[in-house]
Amino acid sequence: MVEVSIVIPTMNEEASIGAVLDEVHGAMQAQDCEIITVDTNSRDRTNAIALAKGARVVSEPRPGYGRAYKTGFGASRGRFIVTMDADLTYPANRIPDLLRPIMEDRADFVSGNRLSGLSGAAMSGMHRIGNEMLNRIFRLLFRYPIRDSQSGMWAFRRDLLPHLRLLHDGMAFSEEIKLETIRAGYRFLELPIDYRQRVGRRKIRSVRDAAGNVAWLLRKRFGWVPAA
Repeated sequence: MVEVSIVIPTMNEEASIGAVLDEVHGAMQAQDCEIITVDTNSRDRTNAIALAKGARVVSEPRPGYGRAYKTGFGASRGRFIVTMDADLTYPANRIPDLLRPIMEDRADFVSGNRLSGLSGAAMSGMHRIGNEMLNRIFRLLFRYPIRDSQSGMWAFRRDLLPHLRLLHDGMAFSEEIKLETIRAGYRFLELPIDYRQRVGRRKIRSVRDAAGNVAWLLRKRFGWVPAA
């Protein structure tokens, strides 16, 4: 088993995936790790670039952000798992910082907090409002002082996964994995990270995704979810 698996969902990210993987290699050069890109039907050179940069490409034809992560987690072999996006928004050089509290047994799940020092160009006004709304609803429903419920850069122990009830296949997976970690009593920690303007076409639909995430938080809070 390798020490760290870095899992990155991709869909038509040829403009950025090479730079992302270069940053990951730079951050992890002293660490035993594997890089997995989970591709959801890219029609450009994303997969060719990822392979050339040393990633293992896993295909997932079924749509969904959460679905891609579940497939990537299943294909991974590391004791620790790290996630990030393929669009250069997340700083790969912070991966060791997220892993350190876990490896030192001070946390079980560490999530990057993008919002503590967010620059003006990195996130649209609508996206900021949506994130703040979701954070407040999360705090209200679950009485936990989370700062960035929608962050997509995490590090966690692989052995947590069998104990988390992860059902959502879409964007709400990001808040769900944090919620399930907290509910299960694991040590959850947030660390501030930079967040950069994305490279390539924007895929998040602020209003629609935010509404879907609110609905999922309500369903999780009141038990209106299907059996696992």
